[in-house]
Amino acid sequence: MQKIQGAMTAIVTPMRDGKVDEQGLTDLINFQIDGGIHGLIPCGTTGESATLSFSEHKRVIEMTVKIVDGRVPVIAGTGANNTIEAIELTESAKASGADAVLSVVPYYNKPSQEGLYCHFKAILDAVDIPMVLYNVPGRTVTNMLPATVARLAELDNVVAIKEASGSLNQISEIIRLCPDDFILLSGDDFTCMPTVLVGGKGVISVTSNIMPREMANMMEAALAGDLETANAIHYKLFGLMGTMFCYPSPAPAKKALQLMGTIASPEVRLPMTEMDEATIEKLTTEMKSVGLL
Repeated sequence: MQKIQGAMTAIVTPMRDGKVDEQGLTDLINFQIDGGIHGLIPCGTTGESATLSFSEHKRVIEMTVKIVDGRVPVIAGTGANNTIEAIELTESAKASGADAVLSVVPYYNKPSQEGLYCHFKAILDAVDIPMVLYNVPGRTVTNMLPATVARLAELDNVVAIKEASGSLNQISEIIRLCPDDFILLSGDDFTCMPTVLVGGKGVISVTSNIMPREMANMMEAALAGDLETANAIHYKLFGLMGTMFCYPSPAPAKKALQLMGTIASPEVRLPMTEMDEATIEKLTTEMKSVGLL
């Protein structure tokens, strides 16, 4: 398995006229790799996995693996709130050649901690592929506790977690309880710098959709202990990080990519909607401040 660390992008899924824009996806992947990104995550939350059909989901992962062609790790989003569906998506991702899968805490149905453990174990028992757990209680409602993460980290193929609780206390407790070779990645751009300082290995980022090189440089500097450089980039991008969530994500990232000419359309799929004029103005102001426009 390729190394999982640094800045990895939860890439948007470009769309046009209600369909996945395959040329747009190709262009975006190459833009990311040319920008020095350390890994790509198709079909995560930012990739609108919740509103892709199964056939679209599988196709996006298959395309991403093919276009990347081994240049960086591909960690395919294959989570679901239905264990059987998560297994099916994970089997498909493995067949497509993904390096690993990103599996989110089941959303909406609020499982117990034991339910979480059994869910992920069932996927691992069914499919032999490295897994990155994904804890994002702001979207799933359920918070996977550090003790549950540590229990899962003892299983073969559980290699990492994308921790998006935003809590440095929880991040530190996971690192303290888990084996030394277990990888913790920040799930929030805001927390990636301090996460590295307490032992994390990188970030799965939204902001890197539009600024892959800067996010990669920041994580490289932080991991090397060059805090002066890392802090400078952190504060340069901090306003932009916030703007990526000034309207329900991934609408801001898609609009920014369209304004940059990287993708043709900012289209999102219902129930997500495109940005209104006030938030577009806020986005363009921030993009100008960092030299993107």
